[in-house]
Amino acid sequence: MRRDSIFYYLFSQAPGLLSELVPDPPANADAYRFDSVAVKEPRFEIDGVFLPPEGNPGIVFFVEVQFQRDERLYERIFAEVMLYFYRNRESFTNWQVIVIYPSRSTEQSDLLPHSSFLNGGQVHRIYLDELGDINQLPLWVGLMVLTTVDESQAPQEARELLSRAQAVPTAESRVIIDMVVTIISYRFGQITRQEVERMLDITLEETKLYQGIKAEGEVDVILRQLRKRFGNLSEDIQSSISALPLTSLEELSEALLDFSDVAEVQSWLAKHSD
Repeated sequence: MRRDSIFYYLFSQAPGLLSELVPDPPANADAYRFDSVAVKEPRFEIDGVFLPPEGNPGIVFFVEVQFQRDERLYERIFAEVMLYFYRNRESFTNWQVIVIYPSRSTEQSDLLPHSSFLNGGQVHRIYLDELGDINQLPLWVGLMVLTTVDESQAPQEARELLSRAQAVPTAESRVIIDMVVTIISYRFGQITRQEVERMLDITLEETKLYQGIKAEGEVDVILRQLRKRFGNLSEDIQSSISALPLTSLEELSEALLDFSDVAEVQSWLAKHSD
């Protein structure tokens, strides 16, 4: 499971996070839903969008999680945002963008062409290392910061979040536990289930099967990447990818970098599907 899929899974489970990410959230923020959207001609897919309730036009919030420097990030973001907003103008009253960075050093260096947008109140840049003490942050925001804390501190911070999760409703608590386990598994790579249990002082049977969570996130990322490169995918391809075990999904996430067309995707799946 990759870092961006962790964030997108988190947003989909807790769309109320929108209220924590912008200084003046809409009054009906809890009614928003988190989704991905597509624009045709030219074809592109926007991975993370908070959409207002259907039939109730409001602000649309675009979310970008950026953990590697991209010197044309804002050029792409604003091009996609403007085209999507233009094509769907009747559904929204305004647009805003949320960009999440681990630190300021990850942001692109040339900001001058975009100064009007960046300083105009419609773009919210969040630097996770500047949010403060993870234990003083709202739980869901703390999960975001857990993806960036030093590995030497991550187990202790994770245990603190698990302890705090016991005070929230059971359904929400279980999702938070799942997220903590998934993030720690991501941070420490090939860590075994027994090592996760010892590190966090929990029994994984008490959570959703974290391998399943990782697989779901990996499927989402792979499908998004393939759609961006090759457009719409057939139901057969999507079903075949969704049925792959986690180990095969991880292999596919590396192999797809070398694919030049959909036929190569189908060929790979034919060799690796049961």
